[in-house]
Amino acid sequence: MSLIEKRWFKIMIAIILFLLIVYLVRVNQFILTPIVVLLKTIFLPFVLAGILFYLCRPLVTWLESKNTPRWLAIIAAYVAIILFIYGVIKLVAPILNDQLENFIDNLPAMVATVTDWVQYVQENKSTFPDFVQEAILNASEELESTIESNVGNIANGILGVFGLIGGFITTIFNLVLVPFILFYMLKDSDRFAPSVAIFAPQSKKEHVKNILKDVDKTIATYIQGQILVSVIVGLLLLVGYLIIGLNYSLVLAMFGMFTNVIPFLGPYIAVIPAFLVALFQDPSKVLFVAIIMLVAQQIEGNVISPNIMGKTLNIHPLTIIVLILTAGSLMGVIGIIFVIPAYSITKVLVVNIVKIFRAS
Repeated sequence: MSLIEKRWFKIMIAIILFLLIVYLVRVNQFILTPIVVLLKTIFLPFVLAGILFYLCRPLVTWLESKNTPRWLAIIAAYVAIILFIYGVIKLVAPILNDQLENFIDNLPAMVATVTDWVQYVQENKSTFPDFVQEAILNASEELESTIESNVGNIANGILGVFGLIGGFITTIFNLVLVPFILFYMLKDSDRFAPSVAIFAPQSKKEHVKNILKDVDKTIATYIQGQILVSVIVGLLLLVGYLIIGLNYSLVLAMFGMFTNVIPFLGPYIAVIPAFLVALFQDPSKVLFVAIIMLVAQQIEGNVISPNIMGKTLNIHPLTIIVLILTAGSLMGVIGIIFVIPAYSITKVLVVNIVKIFRAS
C-alpha cells in the first residue's frame, strides 16, 4: 500500500487542508463581510421559524395521517399559533404586567432591606472572631457598593428580559420573513434531505440521508424537549410559590421557565430574584424558596428530562460546563444558549462520518 493510500496520511492531509482554509479565511475576512452581514440579517427570522417549525410539525404530521391535505394542516398550525398567542395575551399578560410593575416598583425597597441587613451585620460584627469580622467588612462593603450602583441595572435588566419575552410574539409578526419561511419549511421539509443527497456520490446518498435524519431528530428532540421541560419547570415553580404565598409568583415562575433554557446556569439565575423577594417579604420564606427550587430541579433532572429528552442528548455534565464556559467567553449569552444544540449536532455529524469512513 502506497503512502497516499494509507488512512493516517489521508487524515493528516485533511487536517492540513482544514487549517489552511481557516488561515485563508482569517487573512481575507473582508471578502466574507457581505456574507456575514447577510447571515446576521436572516439569523433571527430563521431561528424563530425553525423553532416554530419543530413545534408545529407534529401537529401537521398528525393531521396528514388523518388524510388532511398538507396545505390545510399548515393553516391549522397557523391558527393554533394565533389562538395560543391570543390566549396568552388575554389571560396571562395582564396578571404578568401588574406583578412585573409592582416588582420593579418595590425593587429599590428590597435592595434597601438587603443593605440594612448588611449594615446590621457590620454594627454587630464585634461579636464575631477577628478573621470573620475582616471578611464581613470586606464582603459587606463590596456587596453594598455593588447593589447600590446596580439597582438601576438590575431593574433595567429584568425589564429587558421580560421585554424581550413579551416582544417575542410581536417579533414573529413584525418579521415578515418568519411566516413565509415557516410555511415553506412545513410544506417542503420532506424534500430537504433528498435535495442535499443529490450532491453526494451514489454510494453515499443513503449515508447522507441518514445523517440528515439523525441531525433532524437531534434538533427536534432538543427544541421540543427543552420547551416542554421549561414549561413544566415553570409550572412546578408557580405551584410552589403559590403554596408558600410568595409575592410576584407568576413573574418569578416565568423568569425561572425562560432561564431554564440556559444549560446548567439557568436554575441558579432563576433563584436569585426569588430569594430577593422572599427576603423582603419574609426571611423565613428563603428556605422554602430554596426547597422549591431544589425539588423542581430534582424532578426535572431525574424524572422529566430523562422521559422527554431520552438519551438522544446524553452529554456528560463536565462537558456541559466546559462548553458553557467556552461559549460564554466567546459569544456571551447567545453562545451559552446555542452551544448545547450545536455540540449535539456536531457530535451526530462526527459519529456518522466516522462510521462511513470506517466502512469504506
